[in-house]
Amino acid sequence: MYTLNERITENKIPYVYVENIPRLNIFKTFDCGQCFRFDPVSMFGNKYEFGGVAFGKYVVFAQNNDTEIIVYGANGDDFEKIWAPFLSLDVDYELIDKSIIDVSKSDHMTRATEYSRGIRILRQDMWESLCSFIISQNNNIPRIKKIIATMCEKYGDKINFYGSTHYSFPSAEVLYNAGVDAMFELKTGFRAKYIHDAATRVFDGEIVLDTVKESDFDSALLELSKIKGVGLKVASCALLFGFEKTEAFPIDVWMKRAIDRHFGGSFDHKALGKHAGIAQQYLFYYEKYNSLPLEDGKKIQSKP
Repeated sequence: MYTLNERITENKIPYVYVENIPRLNIFKTFDCGQCFRFDPVSMFGNKYEFGGVAFGKYVVFAQNNDTEIIVYGANGDDFEKIWAPFLSLDVDYELIDKSIIDVSKSDHMTRATEYSRGIRILRQDMWESLCSFIISQNNNIPRIKKIIATMCEKYGDKINFYGSTHYSFPSAEVLYNAGVDAMFELKTGFRAKYIHDAATRVFDGEIVLDTVKESDFDSALLELSKIKGVGLKVASCALLFGFEKTEAFPIDVWMKRAIDRHFGGSFDHKALGKHAGIAQQYLFYYEKYNSLPLEDGKKIQSKP
């Protein structure tokens, strides 16, 4: 079990120093495409630092070695209630990794698991995850991030972080009231109607996100698929990253390539059960980055 100490920087920024954390790599976790609001920063002199907004708060996650992290802008209570669950620190990834390797009986899955060790599936806000992956359709990560940043700046609430200003993710109610034309103005293109339809259904209670989370996977998938433009891939991403449905197995061009190259065009993800989505992230990360040195964060980060 991890241990933490509350501290404060020289310029009075509170932070928690957390020790005894197995299998968490901050760089890989925030670089694997599951989250769009955290970016590399250089604020406190650590090896890896990612700053961003989640649950209406701005924090910087930092790491210098394999078993310790620092969370700037948080106190101990924040960490226990928000950031430990966000990072899935209650999940035994050593056991999960072993299970994925044993069940898959695949040399390639073993390589991908070992290469991607340290990635944890974040528990993101349900509405933010759903809306973000609607925006991600037929889009690239820099553009997705830009659209979301613009949306948050225009419709989110201000968050002050010791001299810098950031913005929360706007609620479904706010985006519903803004209207579909306002979504077009954010340069979301064809996705504008999908975003507004999602906001409408969530705001008026037709889709209750807590109910989706509590439902079995197939029911949850069916419920999110009621939203215009939300197909299997978008719904699977939202469920995996925002609703704790780790059996979800989103398939995009990278995954199709991995399955074709290494599994003869067919991969039985259902055999992995609740670990399928974690295996998916490992395969995705390995397929995208395995040609670069594993620990060379700067080189990996330079990839598109």
